[in-house]
Amino acid sequence: MTIFPAALTRQFFAAGDQMVFMAAFFRNIFRRDFEWNELIRQCYIIGYKSLFLVGITGFILGFVLTLQSGPTMKAFGAESFVPGMVAISVVREMGPVVIALICAGKIASGIGAELGSMKVSEQIDAMEVSGANPVQYLVVTRILASTLMIPLLTLMADALALIGGFMASNISKEMSLTLYFSKSFSSLDFIDLIPAFIKTVFFGFAIGFVGCYKGYNSDRGTESVGLAANSAVVSASLWIIVLDAIAVQLTSVLFY
Repeated sequence: MTIFPAALTRQFFAAGDQMVFMAAFFRNIFRRDFEWNELIRQCYIIGYKSLFLVGITGFILGFVLTLQSGPTMKAFGAESFVPGMVAISVVREMGPVVIALICAGKIASGIGAELGSMKVSEQIDAMEVSGANPVQYLVVTRILASTLMIPLLTLMADALALIGGFMASNISKEMSLTLYFSKSFSSLDFIDLIPAFIKTVFFGFAIGFVGCYKGYNSDRGTESVGLAANSAVVSASLWIIVLDAIAVQLTSVLFY
């Protein structure tokens, strides 16, 4: 008779494996002969190749949010507050979370599938046998690239969301670009940007870490590649939601 159910025991072992994997990541950051070229290549893949998807998402986010909130605000005679409300909503909460979830679907699944394929084709084993450092080359570079690129992608998406809000506000009522951005930025404080930016750094780390962990530790069957990619998306999305809930509580205590 076991004290813990089998499912709970598996979760304990999985948590232990993730702690060991994270320790290996931090241990390999500071080793000599860092793979700078691979880090730059991963920044290009994760950052540049996500520009279009993230940009479209940010633009539509601001556009739809303005269209949906405009009539309600107009009913209360507060239509002039729509630019400020959209700016605060996008910068503080909706921009970081929505973009992180989009990136979890694209980036975490891509990393999980790529490393899973390398595990199945025994490329990772070949790197270990040849004396290379697969953790530094494959894992550290991808996690760092994701941690660096997600905040930058979110900043770009926030800017495009404001442009989308401006275009949506001009459908029913003409408003100059200068007036719209003046109302938007006057509602924002610098303190709104700091917690949101810090949050996106943790989101980026979670996306890169989960994608690498799932792919690097996938089984050797071909089916495991798909399972690793799917599991990476689900786990990264859950981590983003949990981290956001923690960040909101901490932000409300420390900054507001």
